[in-house]
Amino acid sequence: MKVLFIGGTGIISSACSRLAVARGVELFHLRRGQTSRPVPSGIQVLTGDIRDPASARRALADVSAGGFDAVVDWVAFTPTHIETDLELFRDRTRQYVFISSASAYQTPPTNLPVTESTPLDNPFWEYSRAKIACEERLLRAYREDKFPFTIVRPSHTYDRTLLPCHGGYTVIDRMRRGKKVIVHGDGTSLWTLTHHEDFAKGLVGLLGHSRAIGEAVHITSDEWLTWDQIHHLLARAAGTHADIVHLPSDVIARHDPDWGAGLLGDKAHSMIFDNTKIKRLVPDYAAVIPFSRGVEEILAYYDADPARRTVNGPTDALMDKLVALGERAHTT
Repeated sequence: MKVLFIGGTGIISSACSRLAVARGVELFHLRRGQTSRPVPSGIQVLTGDIRDPASARRALADVSAGGFDAVVDWVAFTPTHIETDLELFRDRTRQYVFISSASAYQTPPTNLPVTESTPLDNPFWEYSRAKIACEERLLRAYREDKFPFTIVRPSHTYDRTLLPCHGGYTVIDRMRRGKKVIVHGDGTSLWTLTHHEDFAKGLVGLLGHSRAIGEAVHITSDEWLTWDQIHHLLARAAGTHADIVHLPSDVIARHDPDWGAGLLGDKAHSMIFDNTKIKRLVPDYAAVIPFSRGVEEILAYYDADPARRTVNGPTDALMDKLVALGERAHTT
């Protein structure tokens, strides 16, 4: 297959790039320039800016003759971005894959597990509402022009560089210094963490798949963990323990709106997924990397280079303040 990734070196897309090449895909990356992540050999890099349609057209001029079997846009976030892609790839691809988000699902969900028929409705997070608007535009393009879309909704997908908690390495540093860490709510809400290599098997399996046209599908792990469990696994991999203070998500949001948006619009609510659809479309799909193993990769990555172990001073100070709030609440 001849496939174009718009982007291709991010946390999720990097694993998909490696697997696609390994499976014999003729893969092109369209991106603006250098990346901190190594590009696997066998990928043809086209230098162009998807936010500048003229630049993108110039970059694609020599390779788009005959079109692509699939185009995957990893960096489309608004309906305006979708309009650009419709103009660029209408009649030039047999499949257009939009990377949406599982945060677009009804929040909080009325029923669990979440399936692809769960309504799309997130009143808390603008990011998610924009993804919903993108999906709606693609549905209209399919109905009006038979534009061959496939929508993929990742949930919380990580690689060795991504710590799953707000504050990143600052949280690990607090654990290692014996300081308390914040977990939203009572720590029992369920969450799904998916290793990017597992996700890649689902995504690459959808490329060129005729039965995926006009469909939306999420690709997630079948492992469910509470946020307390996630923090205890982080602590164990860091060689220490987690001293947890629980605090309501709306209280956190009042002190840090950005952190709060990600909680109220996503992480504060139990989100577990029924993966029947991706397994039906891609029969060999299976998420086999548990977070207990993935977290070992994460801590090994951070411990391998002191430069990666960056502590955010303002975030650390905010966490001290929130810990004090939580402790006072538990004593009154």
